[in-house]
Amino acid sequence: MQGQRVRRGTFSGRITGLVLTAVIGTLALCLGAVLWLTAERVHDQAAQNALGIARTVAADPEVRALVAEQSAFEALDVQALRAGPLQAGLEAVRQRTGALFVIVTEDRGLRLAHPNPELIGQRVSTDPVGLQGVEAVARERGTLGESVRAKVPVYAPGSTRVVGEVSAGVPVSAVAGDVRQALSSVLVAGTVSLALGVLVALYLKRRLRRLTLGLEPEEMAALARDQAAVLYGVEDGVIGVGPDGLITVRNKAARLLLGLAQRRTEDDVVGRRFDGAGLPPDLVDAIARTLATGEASPRMRLALGESSVVADVVPVRREGTDLGGVVLLRDTTAVETLGSRLDAVETMAAALRAQRHEFANRLHAISGLLANGELEQARGYVREVLDSGPVREPVANIGAVRDTFLRAFLGAKGVQAREQGVDLRVGERTALWDAVVDPQDATAILGNLVDNAVRAALEAGDTGTGCWVEVDLLGDGDTLHLAVADSGAGVRPGLDVFAPGTTTRAGGPSAEHGHGLGLALARRLARERGGDVWLADPGGPGIPGTGRESDGEPAGAVFCARLPGMLRVAGKANTENGNGNGTGAAR
Repeated sequence: MQGQRVRRGTFSGRITGLVLTAVIGTLALCLGAVLWLTAERVHDQAAQNALGIARTVAADPEVRALVAEQSAFEALDVQALRAGPLQAGLEAVRQRTGALFVIVTEDRGLRLAHPNPELIGQRVSTDPVGLQGVEAVARERGTLGESVRAKVPVYAPGSTRVVGEVSAGVPVSAVAGDVRQALSSVLVAGTVSLALGVLVALYLKRRLRRLTLGLEPEEMAALARDQAAVLYGVEDGVIGVGPDGLITVRNKAARLLLGLAQRRTEDDVVGRRFDGAGLPPDLVDAIARTLATGEASPRMRLALGESSVVADVVPVRREGTDLGGVVLLRDTTAVETLGSRLDAVETMAAALRAQRHEFANRLHAISGLLANGELEQARGYVREVLDSGPVREPVANIGAVRDTFLRAFLGAKGVQAREQGVDLRVGERTALWDAVVDPQDATAILGNLVDNAVRAALEAGDTGTGCWVEVDLLGDGDTLHLAVADSGAGVRPGLDVFAPGTTTRAGGPSAEHGHGLGLALARRLARERGGDVWLADPGGPGIPGTGRESDGEPAGAVFCARLPGMLRVAGKANTENGNGNGTGAAR
């Protein structure tokens, strides 16, 4: 697309190129600065050498005397100067010091000594500033070529009168040689530094690729956005654990499910080891097993208070790199509650189908009697049907329950219990005349209690009076009270059937009466309505005089439930309907 910027190379490659560019640029600047400083130092050293030679010659008493003597003459004797002691002495100094020249002039600037004897007696080619009584150092070109030279005044013996000048020079070629030697050393050091920079850049490139897993910055930014969207956009709990066992991330759902501390607090689990973060023991064992073996742990069910949570621990790898593991937590309480309600609905549907067949059979019988003209027999059959109820249900005293839903539900449960060899009956103290306004919750709670009681009765076996389950229902205003007793062995002493860890059943029926997921769901549904489910009597050996069992006979457990707002009170409903303010469903 036109105008779209195309990136070339990988992130690690670009970083390596930037590092190398920075290293090369830094080395170039450093080399330039070192070379400049070295050249300055060499030139300064050459100037100091030249100045030192000139000062030494100018301070020599013999030189001062000879120069003062020559400055007094109107004309110079060139031949005498060429063969004189001044020329010989200065030439010896030049050769000994390695200087390019050592020249002496008198106060008019005429040479008294020079490496080239032919130039003795001639005026110097550069400005004789030393005749002004000052010292000067400069880079100049003379008859012997370019040099760094120093000019020092010569004073008459015992006087401050300037009688001449000494000029000493060091050749530029010698200075350039020193600079080249320094340059060679600097280049060697720069080459070594550049090689180290390349090695560091390559190491950085490999480390960046390993740390970023080969991802580009755009991909990492997209991953960060996706991570935030996934972690905080799903209802499932997610906990990330690194290969070192440290928790790297967790979302809000995981915090709420496991009851963890909030973010930005000292007790936050992020950054702590998984085995010291307060996670459930079963989950800690699963995480340790996954990190050790690199294999996913079997799915487990965790009982967290009144919630049921399914946990999965899976390993995470990318391009052969171990990234640790991820814990996935799903709250299945709502699903299991819905399943319990659906079970109750299926039970009622089965009861309604049985009623339908029963009604169809009775209608066929009445139709046959009328077709044959047996009017008296038809009348008697109808009276018998009216007296016996709408359907023959194997539940004793079910007529005490007037609500259609609960009656049909208990009838279906009675059929199921009879098939298993358990007698389901309604207690003699049952008094329920009002209609149920929420049959789903009522049947779900009652169904769980009845199913647990039937299972307990079957596990205990025949105690001499047969296996039985008794249900008592009582209406108190708009509150429905339930009590379910059985002929089982009761609940083991000291066992809290509603405590975490005892409300989850895995692998089939529980060994203890009341130990199962149904009790937790029943209590949860009741408490959502402001009611409760509790163990009224754990059962066990019967107590004489209680009326439940004879002396010494075992007695099953009794579970009770209180469900406010479950019944539609007849008087209240009529009043509300008369005022036009509602349907009378008291919740």
